[in-house]
Amino acid sequence: MNTPAKEHALPPSLIFLLTAASNFAWVSTVKMFRLALVVLLPVLVFLATVNYALPAISNQPNECNDQWTATTTTDAPTGRSGHIGVWTGSEMVVWGGATLNHGPSNTGGSYNPSTNSWTATTTTNAPSPRIYHTGVWTGSEMIVWGGLGGDNALLDTGARYNPSTDSWAAITTTNAPSPRVYHTGVWTGSEMIVWGGVGGDNAHLNTGARYNPATDSWTATSTTNAPTGRLSHTAVWTGSEMIVWGGIGDTALLNTGARYNPSTDTWTAISTTNAPSKRSLHTAVWTGNEMIVWGGKLNSTSGGRYHPATDSWTATSTTNAPASRVSHTAVWTGGEMIVWGGWDGIVYFNTGGRYNPSTDSWVATTMSNAPSVRREHTAVWTDSEMIVWGGWDGSNSLNTGARYCAQLGPPLTLDAHVRRQGSKRLVVLTWSPADGGSLSVLRNGVVVDTTDDDGTAQDKLGTHTGTFFYQVCETDSGNCSNQVRVVVQEAGD
Repeated sequence: MNTPAKEHALPPSLIFLLTAASNFAWVSTVKMFRLALVVLLPVLVFLATVNYALPAISNQPNECNDQWTATTTTDAPTGRSGHIGVWTGSEMVVWGGATLNHGPSNTGGSYNPSTNSWTATTTTNAPSPRIYHTGVWTGSEMIVWGGLGGDNALLDTGARYNPSTDSWAAITTTNAPSPRVYHTGVWTGSEMIVWGGVGGDNAHLNTGARYNPATDSWTATSTTNAPTGRLSHTAVWTGSEMIVWGGIGDTALLNTGARYNPSTDTWTAISTTNAPSKRSLHTAVWTGNEMIVWGGKLNSTSGGRYHPATDSWTATSTTNAPASRVSHTAVWTGGEMIVWGGWDGIVYFNTGGRYNPSTDSWVATTMSNAPSVRREHTAVWTDSEMIVWGGWDGSNSLNTGARYCAQLGPPLTLDAHVRRQGSKRLVVLTWSPADGGSLSVLRNGVVVDTTDDDGTAQDKLGTHTGTFFYQVCETDSGNCSNQVRVVVQEAGD
């Protein structure tokens, strides 16, 4: 049986950011909140949005190149920011957030890109209105939890939304984490893990819990060796561990983090050697073998790639990177990270960039037909396009958005074979199509040559032997080929 929702007063330091004089309307509160952010950015008071690890779907034959298509506003939810968005496999579901004139909301909508249409989510049994909560997609349901409710109340409640039946089911508060906001949430495949954030009395939390929807139960995460308490950090799921990084600590920004293993309920600190500088309101994505963090630090376009297998960091290139920003979004396409939107404390953006870790290179996203400037919006990846929606432009809560197609036209198909020249060896690479531009040749993930994109190249290995993995990538677009395994043996083998 669910216990009544507990509401806790927001800490005074955060009430200042969210509350105007008692006779102000909510619109004034929201405007003051955003004005306070501008003033306090240099002194570390960043208020977070959260990244969500969302599933992708496959086999959507929508081939295009660097194009934006607006989403309809017909039947769209009211404009909002600080909401959540998840991808279900066929629809984007957005929920909650703050609307301009009415404060926190418990409304939402499902957007179907194949029909460019919206359907409202029911409010029957929906959680109480809130902003800056977390949301994850389980494969069949969206789970929302925590956040900031009306009258600046911190929440420890949540619910599961089933889009197939358009229905809500409350989740238990028994053994749930303490009320909080600006925390993170990830889905492991069987559980939702929430962690960190800020709670009552301005407590920067290093606590969390795992929620199992099959049993409607919570299990606390260990605090032994857990990272220091923080808010406005990021979290990604690797397939076996949750990695948290960055954020705001008790007195300063952080560039520390740790890996949490739910199977053993243990924490392992991650290296700070060559880690990105301290930051918050950044983004993080998981590529399949590394975590990429970017942004979140004004006057810097830096980022880093964390490799858990070696507990090491590699800086991301700043060449052609988007302008420095916070409160932007990032998605992983399967080959690139796309960042978009955000602001720098003064200027709001509708620009972005695609980062290719194989070539450590950036390509700007087009501004042609791009959505208007904004921050605190959401973005999801559908396996063929990125959908951005909502946000705040400095004056208005937005109910507009667009679909960005990042596919790069026909994929490159690579073949490779070994040729001997006496005691020496070379690898002959052939690919198609060839567009006559410039192309990078990668061996084991490292660029070993830049050559004309004419369909053929050679990698002279000399007397080196072993197993090598080859890939080629267009330098202008970042379009990459399949990876080919080549085994080079000793002479006579």
